[in-house]
Amino acid sequence: MTGTRATTRVAGLPLDRDDIWSRLVKPGDRLPSAVLLEADLGPIHLDRLRLTGPIVLVFFPYASSEPANAALGDYERHLYPVLLGTDAHLVAVSPQRPDRLAEVKRRHDLSYFVGADPRHQLIDAFNLGFQAPGAEVLLGAGRSVLPFPAVVVADRAGVVRHADVRPDGAAYPGPEQVLAAVEALR
Repeated sequence: MTGTRATTRVAGLPLDRDDIWSRLVKPGDRLPSAVLLEADLGPIHLDRLRLTGPIVLVFFPYASSEPANAALGDYERHLYPVLLGTDAHLVAVSPQRPDRLAEVKRRHDLSYFVGADPRHQLIDAFNLGFQAPGAEVLLGAGRSVLPFPAVVVADRAGVVRHADVRPDGAAYPGPEQVLAAVEALR
């Protein structure tokens, strides 16, 4: 459509979809050097992790998010077992404090990393965040920024090869779509 700009609503505010899309992470971007706080294991360094294989990052807002819970459980059952046969690492990322993320990890018996990004290193670097007034209480992290639902795949060199961001609130991509992105790296 020419002359018309699509809009979406985030936290009740209208946003210009073209402006959102132009700033989001895309293939060719670089994975920043970041340290996440894994819910059970403590610090995990993405630079060290990517040396052993590609990284699949699943961004979600917080432990009690219904859409994120559905996707994280689905990825545990249908994506993670297949990724075990590859050298890829699956990492769920949220701005929520790690002690609060441990709850979602236990609820779904997640075998993969669940990392906190309370300082928004990745969220800001990939321009995935939006203001959600009042979220700082839920997150326990001092800021009220939530990430759009997204799956980002970076290769061993730290180059983003696949980015599926859902700023319109659509469901997370299915495990088969994520797996196809990982297999495309071979």
